[in-house]
Amino acid sequence: MKKRYIQYGALALISTVSVLASCKKSFLELTPKGQSLESNYYQTADQVYAGLVAAYDPLNTQTGGSDNTYSDPLGPLNAASDDCVAGGGSSSDQNTWQAMNDMRLLTPAVGPQGEFWNINFTGVNHANLILSKIVGNNSITGLTTALQSRYIAEAKFLRGHYYFDLVRIFQNVPLILAPLTSSELYTQKQATPDAVYAQVEADLTAAIPNLPTTVVPAEYGRVTQGAAKALLGKVYLYEKKYAQAAAMFADVNGTPGGTSTYGYRLMANYGDIFSPDHKFNSESIFEIERTGTQSYSWGNWNQFKSSVYSQMIGARSYTGPIYWAGWGFNPVTADLATAMKGDPRYGYTIVNIDSLAKANNATYQASYQNTGYFIQKYAPLLKYKAATGTTELNFPNDYIEIRLADTYLMEAEALVQGAGDAGRAAALLNAVRARVGLPAVAATLANIQNERRLELATEGHRWFDLVRWGLAPTVLGTSKHFTAGKNEILPIPLNELNNTVLVQNKGY
Repeated sequence: MKKRYIQYGALALISTVSVLASCKKSFLELTPKGQSLESNYYQTADQVYAGLVAAYDPLNTQTGGSDNTYSDPLGPLNAASDDCVAGGGSSSDQNTWQAMNDMRLLTPAVGPQGEFWNINFTGVNHANLILSKIVGNNSITGLTTALQSRYIAEAKFLRGHYYFDLVRIFQNVPLILAPLTSSELYTQKQATPDAVYAQVEADLTAAIPNLPTTVVPAEYGRVTQGAAKALLGKVYLYEKKYAQAAAMFADVNGTPGGTSTYGYRLMANYGDIFSPDHKFNSESIFEIERTGTQSYSWGNWNQFKSSVYSQMIGARSYTGPIYWAGWGFNPVTADLATAMKGDPRYGYTIVNIDSLAKANNATYQASYQNTGYFIQKYAPLLKYKAATGTTELNFPNDYIEIRLADTYLMEAEALVQGAGDAGRAAALLNAVRARVGLPAVAATLANIQNERRLELATEGHRWFDLVRWGLAPTVLGTSKHFTAGKNEILPIPLNELNNTVLVQNKGY
């Protein structure tokens, strides 16, 4: 039987870690060095730090289990939207992604819900464990009061982050705030969504004062005040608390088009945002780092801190220049390509492999649901091909989960929805457009929604946006067979229902 999420809490094994050598080091560039039993751990500041890293680690999950599961959230989220289709080798290749592409196939037993559930509850439990060990504990060797406060803040941010994903994906989830004993494993009841959102707000609010405003390069990837405020603003937006959302985003964004108090500013060149040559750039608010220096092979399954997603989305058996041959997942829809034609962001978002192959007398194998269009933002470029290890498992493309243009547009939306400052809403929207040379438009909700699609295309936000705007049934009803009143959330994984008191979501 597969482990359930709650089994990670009471008997956690914590891996100690070291930083890999690279041109730009980060604490998230990790490799396991050994394991220690939880009961003997958390005696020193170094051990607490290793436990904190373990709480961050689920953010970087792209592979899981022994059944060749690819868990990167971008894949199924893009497949569920009108940005992409599932693709791959066939209609059964990565059936979890296929089920998001055609929601008639989504059942408690088939879909990406198991990965979403396990990733996030593993994170919740690691955060709970570190909090249970250090809150109020003044006897840990070498742990200063300042470090203790920061680690607690980071753990609370992470717990809030994981629960925000859980509540917006599943709506009805258990609210677990401490490690569980074995007798409690199967008795966890679902909390109300309001209770979960309240806890997320509480965790993020508590975290903000004790997080640093900036971090040094060796700490890139760790949470800052700006990241926590941006996430809290996003939580408020999902709750339709528009005034609170706008106020929180305003702290993050500063003057539209300028440099905020946290040092954020829009990148002058849109394409540089996604380049491995510009990691943790001025537009990055919360970034999940991938490393291309692990030199890992298939024998390191489930340990990758690289961008396996880059390999997933490359054109199958491609023989031309610029790109490494991938596996053909998440082809871009003709609908998105048409919407972006003439937009300056097109070439940084989409590559027309059909045209490129013809121009270079090259070939590629059409993937399932092939459109000829592929994702450019995370593409497997030859210039980033790893010098050692298995090439397809070692691409260095980061994922910027929250960036400044995103928070600009979310603040503009909150202002328009909440009858706020129309002038500031327009300034935020048009700063995003001006960055790529587009003319100003009125700050209407429709224009903001359209700008979010074009600015953030293929970055994993579109499905969530359509659901929260109530547009998913109209936009996705035909192409993805989205059913209103059902597909706004995913089913509780079948494995989690066995021998528990959990109740399946409506419609599943």
